[in-house]
This record gives sequence, C-alpha cells and structure tokens, in this order.
Amino acid sequence: MTIYDIAREAGVSASTVSRVINKRPGISESTRKKVQKILDEYHYIPDVAARGLVTQASRFIGILIEDIRVSHHTESAYVIEQEMTRQGYTCITFSTGGDSKKKAQYIQILEQRRVEGAIFIGSMFEIEEVKESVKQHLSNIPIVVMNGDLDLPNTYSVQTDEERGIEEAVALLAQKGRKNLAYLMDVANPANKRKQRGFTTGMLRLGMEGAERMIFAEVDGTAGPRSSVERGRMETVELLKKMPAVDGILCETDMLAVGCMKELKRQGIRIPEQTAIIGVDNTLYGQVCSPTLTTIDNKSGDMSLAAANTLMDVLQGRPVNHRMILPAEVIRREST
Repeated sequence: MTIYDIAREAGVSASTVSRVINKRPGISESTRKKVQKILDEYHYIPDVAARGLVTQASRFIGILIEDIRVSHHTESAYVIEQEMTRQGYTCITFSTGGDSKKKAQYIQILEQRRVEGAIFIGSMFEIEEVKESVKQHLSNIPIVVMNGDLDLPNTYSVQTDEERGIEEAVALLAQKGRKNLAYLMDVANPANKRKQRGFTTGMLRLGMEGAERMIFAEVDGTAGPRSSVERGRMETVELLKKMPAVDGILCETDMLAVGCMKELKRQGIRIPEQTAIIGVDNTLYGQVCSPTLTTIDNKSGDMSLAAANTLMDVLQGRPVNHRMILPAEVIRREST
C-alpha cells in the first residue's frame, strides 16, 4: 500500500496524505480524520529511507561510547535514545574502543551514515584525534559531548561539576574526623584529571599540603569495568604499604571503590569504623555492595537528557549555550 493508494481510496491528493502523515497544517480536521482512518486500517508505515532521499534528511542520530560494557554509559545511551526516538529520530550507537585512531575512524562512519547530529558519551572523546576528525568529517552537524569539550563551532558540552563534588567529599571526610586521606586513580582521561584537581583543591582548603603524594595509581594496561575493580584492589595494596594509618579514601569511580573495599576487608580493616570510602558515579554496584557505598552522583541521567535536549534545540534552530554544567551531589551511605 503506497501513499498514492491511500490518496485514491480517500479521494484526496497524495500531498494531502503526506500532510496527515507528517502532521502538517493546511487541511481540515474532517479530511485529516478520514485519511488517518484509512492509514490505520491498512497499518500504513511510511518509508523513512525513501522520504529521506526526498528531504535530504536521514533522521539518524549517532551515539559514540568508548566501552559499552560500562553500565552508566550504557544507561546514558538508553536515556538519549528514548528521548530522540520520542522526537522522531533513530539512533545508531557504536562502541569505539579506547584507541584514539579508532575513535577518529568512527567519526568518518557517522559521516557515511549521514547522521543529522551526534552525541559522544564521556570525556574520552576529548582528544585531538577526534577533534580533527570532526573538523574533517562532521563540521556541518551539531555534536554534543557529555562530560567533555571539543571547543569547535559546531560542538556543545554538557558536564557535571565532578571537580566540585570531589571537593565536597573531601570536606565530608574531614567533618567526620578523618585526617589521613588518600585518592585512588582510575584510567587517565580529562574528566578524571578534573576530579584529581578537586581532591588537591579540597585538601588545600583544609590546610593539607602535598596532596599529590596521597594520589595512588596502578596502570595495568587493560581496560573495562572488571579491570577497574582489580585496579582498585591493587592500588589499595600499595596505599596501605605507604599509608597504613589512612582513614579516608576517595576513589575516582564506584568500580574502583568496590576493589578498594574488597582489599580492605581482606586485610581485616573495618569500613567505615577504621577507613571511610567514597566513590563516584552513583552506580548500582555502590548500592548493592556491603557496606553500601557513599558516592558522588554525577547525575548521568539528567546529563543524558540535557544532551538530547541540547541537540534537539540546535536541530530545531533554537538558541543554545555551548556549555552547560550541572551540579554534582554527594550521596551518603554506610561506607562513611
């Protein structure tokens, strides 16, 4: 059943049927209802691809994630896809992996798919290779970077102030009488560097200098959520060797904190009686571990919805700020 068949049965022109399908004005309500009734009877589904050839609009939105196994990034993609689908767009999602050249190649793939806009999830895309690839392949379409910034005319940034969140977490530990604080690093990326800066600033506000000596890292050369747990455990081993009196630990992610807690328990250190733990991301893992994990909520759901709405505003020609920063919040649970 084609649009012309529908028009013939309804006794109207094909352009009138098109107006009904696309919900455009210019026809009477009675005509609209008559045409819609026939469309419903025949379960008519528009050919989006064919319509795109005519309008030069693909209605595709590209979503890039470095590692689809990371749960809070997957949840972000879900929120974005639900909102963009509600607005009449189809999302195509790619997991790029960590290699910078591969990320740049996926920019070219988005160009080949004729996407009308794109959302990059995570500061891992805040790199020069991606920036140059965007300039070469996607310079004419709007791109929103979540928790990152590419500083190009066609890019927009939606971030959570995790740096300030870390500062507040440091202050919380101090309020609870913790004096020997340490910080565990996860993989190096721009967002995590900002978190580390928050730790250093928070320590300085308390009059504690030399915070750099209290930052611990164990780079094992692997990636993914499982390795973050092991990295947290190994970093805790080294931390306890150098700071046996540590009584408060901030971890760059909840997964890192889970590994840290495993090692503390293994060594018989009570949480939070002897050592308090705080993570970042407010993931399900922090809610189901024991004790439950105090964490910094980076509002990934709100950030995802804001990214989708920002992209829609740009696509529809509405004025948009190139940078939006949402507040982070410390969620207090049993580990502090």
